[in-house]
Amino acid sequence: MRRLLSPGQRALIGQMLRFGVVGTLGFLVDTGVLYAALQLGAGLYLGRVFSYVAAATGNWALNRAWTFQATGAPAARQWALFLAVNLVGFAVNYGTYALLVGHLPLAAAHPVLGVAAGSLAGMAGNFLLSRRFVFRAG
Repeated sequence: MRRLLSPGQRALIGQMLRFGVVGTLGFLVDTGVLYAALQLGAGLYLGRVFSYVAAATGNWALNRAWTFQATGAPAARQWALFLAVNLVGFAVNYGTYALLVGHLPLAAAHPVLGVAAGSLAGMAGNFLLSRRFVFRAG
């Protein structure tokens, strides 16, 4: 398999796998914060805004340190850029979530289903945008 892939392709696949691991951890944070926000009375929609920001912040930190190993840019600027470029992924993620919890009683009763579907829907766009605009080499 190593002979079939160039070093650049192997690096890209490694980044994609690490991004997926980070995304899985982000899913856990997203779900945990959402359920905590629901217990505090935030509701299905506002609670999801809080949980998404918490998960996105953790994902940025892990992607900066591990997935892309990109520590050259100032952290605060890079975090803000990460959130800005991932608004596309957020729109897909949140839209999928809102559609499911708004129209499927099962998803409204178990919001984790909407969080999971939204996370998967937004992941590819988030990877491409993050790699190109936030954590670009050089």
